Amino acid sequence: MKIIPAIDLMDGKVVRLVKGNPKQKTIYSDDPVGVAKKWEEAGADRIHLVDLDATLGLGSNLEIIQKITKAVSTPIQVGGGFRSESAIKEALEIASKVVLGTFAFKNKETLPEILEKFGKERFVISVDQFDGIIVIDGWTQSTGIKLTEGIRDFAKMGFSEFLLTSVDRDGTLQGPDINSLKQACEIEDTKIIASGGISGINDIAPVRECGVFGVILGKALYDGKISIEEAKAV
Repeated sequence: MKIIPAIDLMDGKVVRLVKGNPKQKTIYSDDPVGVAKKWEEAGADRIHLVDLDATLGLGSNLEIIQKITKAVSTPIQVGGGFRSESAIKEALEIASKVVLGTFAFKNKETLPEILEKFGKERFVISVDQFDGIIVIDGWTQSTGIKLTEGIRDFAKMGFSEFLLTSVDRDGTLQGPDINSLKQACEIEDTKIIASGGISGINDIAPVRECGVFGVILGKALYDGKISIEEAKAV
């Protein structure tokens, strides 16, 4: 199971939000490059970079993301605010993978061509769910699509990696949504990355037992309730 620390960027700083709410923001560092180096030294298998400003339509942290990708050799997946193929291409020039959420749901007709052009190994499809239904646009809009239906649909297209975030758990330290993870992991030919709710080391084994490919560490990591070394030891 891959251990993947998250670095959420807002105004050039490393932050964590509660349930995606910008009004419930905690600033952890004004040195994102230093944080990335720290997680690399701790043994991170991959780093999950999220441009929250781009997600919310408030700006871009692309310059900082470029600095991070140059500073570390750990594979990096970048998510947040990709609204065009040109933006995706630009991100793929500096990062290992791009996480597609809203774009994937709103531009399904363009995905086969993008898949063929760049290859499925360069993409992670973000399936953010609330009460079993996928939400997009920074978690503000419901698609009406059930979580498992959405994953199966993209898997049929050829995508294999999925980032499953349970919105009501994100940034809450309330524990992961095991039920949703189990359902997702039962879908053939998929690699599920779990995100949301990890509260400490005791959550890692239950998540692993669901059969996930990887787990995102966010607030618990920044609050010192878990370390990358501890999670890898599990």
